[in-house]
Amino acid sequence: MLKNKVAIVTGGATGIGRAICQQLGDDGASVAVVDFNREAGETCVSDLKGSGVDAFFVSCDVSNEAQVSAMVSAVVERYGRLDIACNNAAVSRGSGPIHQFSREVFDQTLEMCLTNTWLCMKYEIEAMLVGGGGSIVNISSNASLRGQAFNTAYATAKGGVNILTKSASTEYASKDIRINAISPGVIRTPGLEKYFEEQPKMAEQLRKAAPMQRLGEPSEIANAVAFLLSDKASFITGQLLSVDGGGAVRG
Repeated sequence: MLKNKVAIVTGGATGIGRAICQQLGDDGASVAVVDFNREAGETCVSDLKGSGVDAFFVSCDVSNEAQVSAMVSAVVERYGRLDIACNNAAVSRGSGPIHQFSREVFDQTLEMCLTNTWLCMKYEIEAMLVGGGGSIVNISSNASLRGQAFNTAYATAKGGVNILTKSASTEYASKDIRINAISPGVIRTPGLEKYFEEQPKMAEQLRKAAPMQRLGEPSEIANAVAFLLSDKASFITGQLLSVDGGGAVRG
């Protein structure tokens, strides 16, 4: 489905990002695993290579414009082009009521969930224009769809990702660059499992958050990303797809 494509996956070392790297690789893409966690990133690349995937690691803080520019340049230098990208990296710096929330934490969350996505798109699109087109998928969140009490910075940032996706898609549709977003529901990641251990009462509530009455798996997000990046989605752009077991439409 993605044979001979060159891919970037940010936040690719663990969790959903790692599953996306594996799926894109299994579908035939060469994968640049981008992360600020070098140890986890190199482990991911080693595992990908072990399964026959052409992969390499790029250390990058995607909220740093100079590093993002260098990251995309490194991929183009290695492979000669960039075809597809998934902007998955995001870090929420805190939660709590608005009147007690610090400006610093709010700004950091916007920078690490929205500004970083914009920076990655800026340089990914530049490379894709040179190469004659491409496809981008941004990872949003169901927190962006209805808002989320006590998590306003993250929900706001991801809401921005949605509009960024739609706006950019209209700018570049005529240039053969498609831009879409995935909105995950509650997904079984190592971070979530750790949260369940710390908050066992929340575990059952979250498992029942979707009408399908179960957690999503990272591979289910990865499958959706791979589809939207592929030519099978050639007439799809500017869309936000919830992969959440029906959680977004639950009354």
